[in-house]
Amino acid sequence: MRTTIDKAGRVVIPAAVRERAGLSPGTELEISIDDTGVRLERVAPGPRLVRVGRRLVARPTAAGDSRPQVDVAALVEEERNRWP
Repeated sequence: MRTTIDKAGRVVIPAAVRERAGLSPGTELEISIDDTGVRLERVAPGPRLVRVGRRLVARPTAAGDSRPQVDVAALVEEERNRWP
C-alpha cells in the first residue's frame, strides 16, 4: 500500500492497516527513526505484576475492550502466503 504526505505533513494510514493494527481515533503513537526508515508504534500501558501464590504474573492494565483482537493464525497464514 502506498500513501502520500499532505502539505501539512500529515500521513493518512489506510483503513485496512488501521483496522489490522487496532488503531482508532485518539490512539497514541510513538514515532521513531531507525536504519530502515520511520516506525510508528502504538503506545500501550505496560502490564502490572501480581503475586499469585509464590509466582509473579503479568496482568494487562488496559481495559479488555481497548485491546485489539488479534487473529494470530490469520497473521501467520498471511505471512506464509506473502512469499513465493
